[in-house]
Amino acid sequence: MGTPFADLDRMPAPMLALLITSLEAMSRHPEIERVRSVAMEALDPRPGQHLLDAGCGGGEVARQLAARTGPDGSVTAVDFSAVHIEAARSRHDGSNVEYVRGDVADLDVFDASMDGVWCERVLQHVPDPEQTIAELRRVTRPGGRICLIDTDWRSLAFDGVPGRLAAGQVAHTLRTYPRLQRDMGRTLRSRLVRHGLDAVSAVPVTLFFDTPASAAVVLPMVNPAVPPDAGMWPAGQRDAWLAEVAAAGDRGDFLAVLTIWVVTGTVVPFF
Repeated sequence: MGTPFADLDRMPAPMLALLITSLEAMSRHPEIERVRSVAMEALDPRPGQHLLDAGCGGGEVARQLAARTGPDGSVTAVDFSAVHIEAARSRHDGSNVEYVRGDVADLDVFDASMDGVWCERVLQHVPDPEQTIAELRRVTRPGGRICLIDTDWRSLAFDGVPGRLAAGQVAHTLRTYPRLQRDMGRTLRSRLVRHGLDAVSAVPVTLFFDTPASAAVVLPMVNPAVPPDAGMWPAGQRDAWLAEVAAAGDRGDFLAVLTIWVVTGTVVPFF
């Protein structure tokens, strides 16, 4: 089984529509906005820069980057999914963004042509993260910054629901997608160090959800609108799990947490 994002263009239409809607809602969630605020400060985009958004999704971050780089700068927004690129183009606001379908591990971009790179929640889904990081380094000029944002799925935890159900749900989430790089977030720092980047900084941002409704925007296993056949729950436990989540919400003691890492480094010249 692949990850839902790697196989996006082959999804059945109803599941695809649900996923696109979910991603758009997720991008507006205050906790995701908080992660992106930390990342934007770390990358520090400036007027006149040429930036790459590697794995742009619907393009909302690419447009934010373009607002920072201004009319003299530019943003190249790349995504493997034709559906995502179509969605990004349909939402274009006239800023200096070019939306391109492509593979982040094999970019059609000149060497050292970018002043900075943004890559958010992509490396957990690619088959060869090291090749992808090498490619992002290749297209970034010496002195440019690479900002990687990714999830540590092993940090997922719940409270307010029975421990046995929570443990089973977390275990199921970790084994459902064999190709998902579950600990990607926590490994980003060492990966950038191994690729020779300088001034590597790492900031863990723990997402905090104190209601089921808030958590459901980011965590599909808490969302009762996700179809039963989506594979998000252990066999036979969907109804019991969602009932306990709802009960915790009613009592006011529901909690879900998940850590996303923001790691940034500076490219130095090869010698």
